[in-house]
Amino acid sequence: MPAAKDGCVKPARGPLGVPGAEATTGAAAAAKEVASNVQARVGYPAPDFEVSAYFDGGFQNVKLSDYLGKWVILCFYPGDFTFV
Repeated sequence: MPAAKDGCVKPARGPLGVPGAEATTGAAAAAKEVASNVQARVGYPAPDFEVSAYFDGGFQNVKLSDYLGKWVILCFYPGDFTFV
C-alpha cells in the first residue's frame, strides 16, 4: 500500500505584513491591515507575498522575498477546467 500523502501544500498566507509584527496591539493591527491593502505599482518594489507553487516535482509554499536580488517571472493563470 502506498504511503499516504498530505494535500498539495499548507495554505499560503498571501500578502505579508511587516516582518515580526504581531496583530496584538492597535498599531500592529493597523500596519497589518495597511500591508494587506498594498498594491503593486510600476517602478516600485513588488509587495511581499506567499503562495502555493509547484516546484521541483512537488507543491510547496514560496515567498517572493525568498528570491530577493534574483530575476523572477510570475505566471498567474485560472484553475484547470475553467472557461477562460
